[in-house]
Amino acid sequence: MNNSHVSRSADDRIVAADHESTQRMVAACIANDQDAMRRLYERCSQRVYAQMVRMVGPQDADDMTQQVFIHLFRKLDRFDGRSTLETWVYRLASNEALQFIRARSRHPTDALLIDPPSSSRDTHEESERAELLDVALSNLDPELRAVLVFKEQEEMSYREIAEAVGIPEGTVGSRLNRARAELRDKLLQLGWE
Repeated sequence: MNNSHVSRSADDRIVAADHESTQRMVAACIANDQDAMRRLYERCSQRVYAQMVRMVGPQDADDMTQQVFIHLFRKLDRFDGRSTLETWVYRLASNEALQFIRARSRHPTDALLIDPPSSSRDTHEESERAELLDVALSNLDPELRAVLVFKEQEEMSYREIAEAVGIPEGTVGSRLNRARAELRDKLLQLGWE
């Protein structure tokens, strides 16, 4: 028997077992099992929080992460298993972040907040560069920002990004290129060297 067939068969069994485990956890969450809800939160919350930091800024990331999970538990019965649970959660999180950004753009606020720089020159320069990057990201179109964050921060594949954002996979590359070009332009406008 060929080793690649054995390995593929073992991988298929692992994927099937993981799918069954996820389906059981989803069913338990829908049945209001607090332990299952806690496990799901622990499984996804760190990446959702990181996504929120990049999409809405650190000052709103905690609140938005909690908002995502409130909506997640209300809508979990809509999860059909066609994508991974994580991809479905990131799509929900992306939609929540985009709604928040649109609402915030109707009521503009200050640029993203950052921690005050420390006294060392290198740290100060790094802090200034981080601030410029945050400001430039905050000025990107929300849909472009989402694609860029998923690719660069979350290291998701084009397929995963397409599922998370709800666009065709072929559109991901063009949006990513546009996001990078616009980010570069915004950084140059802000004095990035």
